[in-house]
Amino acid sequence: MQLQTSTGAPAATATQGRLAGRHVLLTGAGGGIGLAIARACIAEGARCSVVDRAPSAPEAVQALVAARPGTLAYIAADVTDLADIARLVSEAQAHFGPIHTLVNNAAVFDMAPLLDADTASFDLLFAVNVKGMFFVMQAVLRHMVEAGTPGASVVNLASQAGRRGEALVAHYCATKAAVISYTQSAALAMAPHGIRVNGISPGVVDTPMWANVDALFAKYENLPIGEKKRQVGLAVPLGRMGTPDDMAGAVVFLASDEARYITAQTLNVDGGSVMS
Repeated sequence: MQLQTSTGAPAATATQGRLAGRHVLLTGAGGGIGLAIARACIAEGARCSVVDRAPSAPEAVQALVAARPGTLAYIAADVTDLADIARLVSEAQAHFGPIHTLVNNAAVFDMAPLLDADTASFDLLFAVNVKGMFFVMQAVLRHMVEAGTPGASVVNLASQAGRRGEALVAHYCATKAAVISYTQSAALAMAPHGIRVNGISPGVVDTPMWANVDALFAKYENLPIGEKKRQVGLAVPLGRMGTPDDMAGAVVFLASDEARYITAQTLNVDGGSVMS
């Protein structure tokens, strides 16, 4: 895998086999942050089952399968559908055996002025970001408990938006605050089973989704296209937006034995934007 330096230039990172022999299940992994995490996990020796909504594997996933045969399987599923959740867990086990780590990354974004926020946006964001996250986690945790999987862990993807409110982003902020809260509750529930549950809280990350985010801010804040993206990057103490690879290292760490005494935490990976 490659990480970015403080200037945004690629920098090589040595791998150490920290996830050797482990099976990692990732949702929302058709591209962006999820696929970057899959690449990093495979580089550290894991086999990955990646889940996304597309009926067939996106080109980026197909390329990774071709580059690293036998290390990745694609599962098409809707995380808001309980039957699909049961199926994806079963298919993942059929591919690579017991699941050692779940990375809960599937999420959607929307925004609107508070007085204009509607039930359609509310229902969609809470269905994917909260319901989907929780019931995938529940299904995988049940499997881990029953299988007695050694070194089992969960990493939930929250957001810096879950640390605060935002006038235009009320629903999304609330869903990500829920992710942080469920992470803490699940960690306490699973501690007697030796299963760790943590999260990461990304800041602004330069992914294809940001084109939609930027367009929405342009609409509601009367900004030129691209201006909000420029502003948020400059506002980060490290001086730039994050990249998907910047998120991947934190997930690998939390999934590895290096984090064996860490649970119930949500790690800020945001270039210093939030201090807690």
